[in-house]
Amino acid sequence: MRWTMKKIWAGMLLAALLAGCSSGVKLDEVPVEDKSARAPSGVTAKGVDMSSQTGVSNVNADKVGSGIGPAGVAHVVYFDYDSFVVRADARPVIESHARFLQANKQRKANLEGHTDERGGREYNLALGQKRAEAVRQALTLLGVPDSQLEAVSYGKEKLAAQGATELDYAKNRRVEIRY
Repeated sequence: MRWTMKKIWAGMLLAALLAGCSSGVKLDEVPVEDKSARAPSGVTAKGVDMSSQTGVSNVNADKVGSGIGPAGVAHVVYFDYDSFVVRADARPVIESHARFLQANKQRKANLEGHTDERGGREYNLALGQKRAEAVRQALTLLGVPDSQLEAVSYGKEKLAAQGATELDYAKNRRVEIRY
């Protein structure tokens, strides 16, 4: 078989392209931990319940200022530590947003993936993207056109809660659905 310069250049270009797509971030090589579908005490699919700690009734902050999204529906999907698997308790939230987006074809949703502050910047950006993509996939499986969705990651750059308690970390492991 005879190799021409075009075939050699094409092979080199393909190898360079494939090498450029790889990442040193390994999401599959995480420590083995219990990642049950239970949220830490005080964190639910509809928000963070602070009433048991403060004696003050709840205000669901993820509904406040949501603007043009579905009324009365949480706009935050929470995740377990080091995970991008959509929890069972988040399904009603995602289903409500899917119905809203199907009924409002002109609306677009930004899915903003976030992590807690533990871990490196690059790893957390990748994990935040995986979380946003997981919510995107759940919405598309429910019939929302991909053209209405954009998944982005902020990693650990935009924390919802400052602090180093498990409750603070749980508030930060999220995808915010913004319209």
